Amino acid sequence: MLIYKIFRAAEWHALQADGETDGAPIDLEDGYIHFSTAQQAQETADKHFANVENLFLAAVETEALGSAIKWEISRGGAEFPHLYDRLKLSEVLWCQPLPLVGGRHKFPEGLT
Repeated sequence: MLIYKIFRAAEWHALQADGETDGAPIDLEDGYIHFSTAQQAQETADKHFANVENLFLAAVETEALGSAIKWEISRGGAEFPHLYDRLKLSEVLWCQPLPLVGGRHKFPEGLT
């Protein structure tokens, strides 16, 4: 199953340079890296990244993360994937810009 991480440009570039990351400031504060499913990603962008430009969307296969990925109840009682480990660049299947169009982020077609 694919899960998704929204990165600010500086965070994505740091991951590319360093080869791994502990995540964004909110991830460091919470003690895990926040991910979303395809169905949760738009709401995550709307809630936490409203009107933020220069974002990137990274896709990661849950199987690649092994036992470090935990599904936990979060926003609205839904289960969200949380990574209790560093994210390695090698675990990212793809990453692409997440453009802001008309005040809302435009996600890739066919996100699953």
